[in-house]
Amino acid sequence: MRETNFLVENNARHMWHPMAHPSEMQANPPHIINAAEGVEVTDIHGRKLLDAVGGLWNVNLGYSCEPVKKAIRDQLDQLPYYSAFRGTSTSPAIELSYELAEWFRQDGLVRAFFTSGGSDSVETALRLARQYHKINGQPERTKFVALKKGYHGTHFGGASVNGNANFRRNYEPLAPGVFHLAAPYAYRNPFGTSDPAEIAQAIARQFEDEIAFQGADTIAAMIMEPVLGSGGVIVPHETFMPLMRAICDKHGILLIADEVITAFGRTGAWTGSRGWGVKPDFMCTAKAISNGYFPFGAVMICQKVATVFEASKGAIGSIGHGYTYSGHPVGAAAALATLAETKRLNVAANAKARGAELLEDLERLKEKHELVGDVRGLGLMCALELVSDRKAKSAAAKDVVQKVFDTAYEEGVMVRTSGANVIISPPLIITGADVKRIIAALDAGLAQAGR
Repeated sequence: MRETNFLVENNARHMWHPMAHPSEMQANPPHIINAAEGVEVTDIHGRKLLDAVGGLWNVNLGYSCEPVKKAIRDQLDQLPYYSAFRGTSTSPAIELSYELAEWFRQDGLVRAFFTSGGSDSVETALRLARQYHKINGQPERTKFVALKKGYHGTHFGGASVNGNANFRRNYEPLAPGVFHLAAPYAYRNPFGTSDPAEIAQAIARQFEDEIAFQGADTIAAMIMEPVLGSGGVIVPHETFMPLMRAICDKHGILLIADEVITAFGRTGAWTGSRGWGVKPDFMCTAKAISNGYFPFGAVMICQKVATVFEASKGAIGSIGHGYTYSGHPVGAAAALATLAETKRLNVAANAKARGAELLEDLERLKEKHELVGDVRGLGLMCALELVSDRKAKSAAAKDVVQKVFDTAYEEGVMVRTSGANVIISPPLIITGADVKRIIAALDAGLAQAGR
């Protein structure tokens, strides 16, 4: 590795960063993370920070998970790569497919299609949903329904179902035939109410109205996150996802649960869908499936869909979709070790307990700081929405949000900002002491920004 001076000098000079303006990164170079251990990362200047971002929602087991690291090393020695395309497979991929079927049995999911990450998983689910209806003799079912504020990755399919203009405007026109319903967002919504149950019912009416207008026989699937993550950690009412499931069932529409963030325990349940008592037709997973140590993902598929594909005759049932790295043996080995360690540590229970503590303390920060307009969260995914005026709910200025981030960083805690939101998504192995450390850093940041 080159010396520190070289890395600092060349930071953002030759590399464009995801989700950032190239010139802004050059004017204000990003922090360089150089090492990590446990739930802490260390920057290139030696500053240790509690990682309250969890990498990017994905390092659930922290940075010192030796079983996963060993599985990667051992698999690299035995078989570093082979294709899973028609005609060949690998031992880790076969074993992982079995383990995932066991893991997601309560969700009614019985087959796995392996991908390289979350965007790939969403793309796969969208394509397979359309193909399912074609096999079933309903080729006009090509449209998708999604939620505003929802995030589903950055491929053209994912961007098309995304509900945030930041990921759409610069890349339009996107795929046709995608329609968005309101987000189940109690703090901001078009329904004139802050009652989450009323909002859920209002969106259900919107969904029924859109189906009547489009024609149920033209809609392939609805896609939604059980908790909207990158859109600001929007936690719907407990009735919301069951309502969407019931409407989909009524009209023959498939339900795709985007659980790239919420699967494997982050919400305090093993899946977000399970937490709401819903069995989806497809579930998109990635991120925590390998603890972030290897790019990997899996789309889990229900029995109804599996039966239609497996009973089909001829080319219509053949899957003309896949990735060079689908079922990568090193990624599959990492996922197997991650699943075992995730289960052994029962991180879902810890996420539920620590998340309750975190949310309670964030509410105290709201009482203390006028800058905080709203607090939201479930398990270890929480957010503060910052405002310049509580009554008007006007978003806090960009420099104010940046001040919160910078001060928290100086206090030894890495948080993530998105618009006016400060998002907290730490590893699922954090302790009560870690929660207090996060709160203390945010308290200092809010105090500085509120001056």
